[in-house]
Parts: sequence; C-alpha cells; structure tokens
Amino acid sequence: MESINKNLQIEFIDGGVCAPQGFLANGIHCGIRKNKSKRDLALIYSETICAAAAVYTQNLVFGAPIAVTKESLANGSARAVICNSGIANTCNADGLEKARAMRDITANGLDVSAGDIIIASTGVIGQPLNLEPVANGMDELVAGLSASGSDFAAQAIMTTDTRKKEYAVQFEINGKTCNIGAIAKGSGMICPNMATMLCFITTDTAIAAPMLKSALEAAAADSFNMLSIDGDTSTNDMASIMANGQAGNEPIETDTAEYEIFKSALMTLCIKVAKEMARDGEGATKLVECIISGATDDNAAKVMAKSVINSALVKTAMFGADANWGRILCAMGYAGVWLDVNSVGIAFKSAGGTIEVCKNGAALEFSEEKAAKVLAEAEIVIDITLRDGTGCASAFGCDFSYDYVKINGDYRT
Repeated sequence: MESINKNLQIEFIDGGVCAPQGFLANGIHCGIRKNKSKRDLALIYSETICAAAAVYTQNLVFGAPIAVTKESLANGSARAVICNSGIANTCNADGLEKARAMRDITANGLDVSAGDIIIASTGVIGQPLNLEPVANGMDELVAGLSASGSDFAAQAIMTTDTRKKEYAVQFEINGKTCNIGAIAKGSGMICPNMATMLCFITTDTAIAAPMLKSALEAAAADSFNMLSIDGDTSTNDMASIMANGQAGNEPIETDTAEYEIFKSALMTLCIKVAKEMARDGEGATKLVECIISGATDDNAAKVMAKSVINSALVKTAMFGADANWGRILCAMGYAGVWLDVNSVGIAFKSAGGTIEVCKNGAALEFSEEKAAKVLAEAEIVIDITLRDGTGCASAFGCDFSYDYVKINGDYRT
C-alpha cells in the first residue's frame, strides 16, 4: 500500500476495478482475435445499479460503441461494462447494429436491462465485428465473474500495450472507507481532448450522477487531457465511471468538502493511469513529463506543456538523450498562447541529476556529458519556468524510438 496524499490519506491499493465493494470482473479469449493466447473480451459488473458517467473522444469520426454508450448513459445509470479488443467497430456500415446487438447479448447474459450496459471496442478501424464469438463466449464470461477478476479484464482490453494498466486508491469520507479502481488500455493513437483511449473506473462511493460526471470531467482535464503519445486522437476514446454506493457514505449530491475529497482521489488515480500509458507508449523507452510554472494562467500553461509533449522533434531528442532545448522553446512559441520568451528558463531533471540549459530565453553553458547522463534515465522531467503569471500545468508523454514506426508500419498485420 503506497501513500499518495498524506493530508487526504489517499493510498494505492490492489484490486483494480474490483477493489471497490460490489464489483466483479472477468476477461476471456472468445475468438475475436486470432491469437488464442490473448484475451479479447472483458466484462465489469456491479451487484447493484450504479450512478454512471463518461467522457468521450472529440474526433468527429467516432466508433459505434461511443454512440450506443451515450444512449445507455442518458439516464445517468449503468450496471456493467462490456469491451472487446482486436476490432474497433468503427467506420462499418453495420456498426450501430452490431454495437446494440453486443449490448443485448451482454444484457441477456447478465439478466439486466440493455440500457444498463456501457459498451466499448478497440482495435483495427474499418473491419467488421463478428458477434458470433461474443455470443458463444458470453456464458463463460459471466460464469467467471469474480472479485479477483480485474486482472483478466485488464488483459482483455489490451492491443499494442506491453503491460496491463490496473490501479486502485482508497480513502475515507466521514469515517467510511471508499475505493476507486480502474483498468485502462492505451499505447498509441493517443492525444485526447476529453479522456483517453479506454479507461473503465469503478467506485463504491455514494455520489449522484451529476457530481460523478463533474468529478470525471475535472479529473480528465488534468490527467488524460494532458497526455499525448503521438498527437493522434483515437476514434474510440472513452473513460467511464460507475458508482454503486456500497461504501455507505452519505450520498454526495452537491459541491461539498466530501465531493472535493472524492475528486482529489479520482484525480490521483487518473494521473497515475495517464502516466503509465505514457510510459507504455508504442516503442517508448522513456516517460517524459513537462512541467510549466509562471505562465499567464493555467490554460496557457496547459497549452504550452502539451505542445512540448506533442513535438516530434522534442520526442526524438529525448530518445537520443540530446539536450536540444531549442526544440522545446520552438514548441512553446507555436502553441498559440502568449509568453515572454525573455522570461523562459528550462532545466532537465531525472534520477541522473538536474541540469539547467536555458535562462531568460538564452543559452546557458552546460556539460553535454552531464546532460546526456540526465537524459539517459527512464523518467525525465522538462521543467520550464516563466515570469508571466501564476499559471502552472503538467503534461505527460514519451519519446519516439525506431520501434514506433515499426509497430505502426505493420499494425494491421
């Protein structure tokens, strides 16, 4: 158990989406993917009805599961999540029909209303989704639901991911122990404007649907919205959350101190997930975080930090352990927000040390040997200071390696 915030007593715990009370999960190989060693169908289920909310991709080309999930969540409630990997069910003439049918198959298997199902798909765009494996595998999927099934579910939503993303946090609200858990997938095609890739979140906190959505949007703004692997916004990006209230706290219905505690815990979890997705970027060798302070306001800091993280030239410099700070200044300059270039300071930080390379917008003498040592580490911070105001932000990304091109050059094969 790792302490995250001592003031709020937020701690990481094991269990993923099954850490909150009353949630079960499973993941199986049903046959959507040809590789039988890879699970390709995941299910998360609450023993009771949940308040629910989601945020979605802003890509105007979006998958049929997005549209169907919006239908399900129109009333602010849900009870289960079904997700397949391998096929995105996007840009298919029968996409909506298949997504609704997949929702129906799941509802029948669980004996719940179809309107209580959140549905997602991830994988190749433009290929038809065969529902026969889903129908044939549903009995096995449901029968295997368990309070220790988060691991299988996390595996089943992976595509080019090299590691599963499964996390949970624990905290207290008015003496009641509350938990929030998540599984996620994401390794490439990541530059969201809402949430990111696929992230499914569960909590046993009692909270009304409007406040749940508000908390999710706030958490996404400072975590998933600040994440970029390659500058591409996926067609299937979605983050959803279900809250079943089994922690027994007084329901959170307004912006109270209890709501702030819940929002902080959710933010902590989402930032962890975002960083781990950046770390697992396709072909990535380094997690890169850009921290900006002293911008005119928080929005300006966010825009500039993400511009730096998005820059292909910055990414390649990080891969090559090259302290080419001019690329960073360039990315800040074309971000579209005002800054005083004469106030910019840049430093690189890692377990290998700290090295300042720019002050007042101009070069500082520094040791290239030391810079290479700092940038050779697996986690790097680009620390940027301005004197324009009090705005600050962090963005998360990774380097670009040769393997990124290799992975995406033959992704369909």
